[in-house]
Amino acid sequence: MSKQFDLPNGDKCVLRPVTPDDDAALVAIYASTREDELAQAEWEPGQKEAFIHWQFVMQRQEYQQRFPDGSFEMILVNDEPAGRFWTGSDEKEIRLLDIAILPQFQNRGVGTVLVSDLIKEADRAQKPLRHMVFMLNNEAERFYERLGFVEIEDIGAYKHMEWRPA
Repeated sequence: MSKQFDLPNGDKCVLRPVTPDDDAALVAIYASTREDELAQAEWEPGQKEAFIHWQFVMQRQEYQQRFPDGSFEMILVNDEPAGRFWTGSDEKEIRLLDIAILPQFQNRGVGTVLVSDLIKEADRAQKPLRHMVFMLNNEAERFYERLGFVEIEDIGAYKHMEWRPA
């Protein structure tokens, strides 16, 4: 089932379930999240692409094992693949497993609209909403703080952040 959202600039954002046809776009989205990190190494031809694909497959398998009933969705902006939005939940919490938005679609309100909708879901369910934020990603930390998240745990390279219903 798809969900549609209006973005502040008038663009249309759609969340729809991931299909096997999305694999190439999902790998490209994953690669965009690792560009700065992977640019620090020298790679043989094809080596970086193989590494990115392998890392993506491993990450997706781990999320699917931990949250077999999770929601793995593509973000489309004006019908173009723009990112991914993966969530899971159990009886205690809702977990934002991953949100990744391609650079050309960032700063348009996509993340705010989608995370705000997930906050509404957590509020209705009266469950905390939790997310792990990479410690060196200060922009992400400020983004979640603006939406009412607080740090609940420092786990080395990650900060465990939480939004709680009233």
